[in-house]
Amino acid sequence: MEVVQVLRMNGGLGETSYATNSLVQRKVISMTKPITEEAITQVYRSVDTITNSFCIAELGCSSGPNTLVVAAELLSIVHRLSRSHGRQLPEFQIFLNDLLGNDFNSIFHSLLPQFRAQLNREMESESVPCFVYGVPGSFYGRLFAANNLHLFTLLTASICSLFLQPPFVHSSYSLMWLSKVHFLSERRDV
Repeated sequence: MEVVQVLRMNGGLGETSYATNSLVQRKVISMTKPITEEAITQVYRSVDTITNSFCIAELGCSSGPNTLVVAAELLSIVHRLSRSHGRQLPEFQIFLNDLLGNDFNSIFHSLLPQFRAQLNREMESESVPCFVYGVPGSFYGRLFAANNLHLFTLLTASICSLFLQPPFVHSSYSLMWLSKVHFLSERRDV
């Protein structure tokens, strides 16, 4: 069996689940917030189609409290940028990707309602146009149509598995990713 089919986080809410043991990932997300804000600002300024729809893929989302943290940050930044530039708030599409064994049910059952409520409060709206999709499968293969995404995020737990495949990812619009981003100049033993 291939590693990409079995290497995943523990689902559910038990003692050994990702939901219970994801504090380190949350700290990394917090530490990278300034970088994320700069990147999303560059994407926002460089892409004209954002006025209609803004598409984000969360690669390796797992199922736990961090699943929608980065997406919430990105949407908050785009909301602030839209206000400051006098633009209409775009529709948001968030694609949550992980392996088939991920507990997508707990994401959509327990995390998504909280996410939507928080989003509506922060953006002072009863209904922010935000559509969330589950995209099961390995991000080592093709998951999305060409020119479909404005930005993707890759959680820290997934970065470790980049050692298993060619060390680059593609972005369809984002100039700051230079189309191909090399995470590693050479493979190293972990």
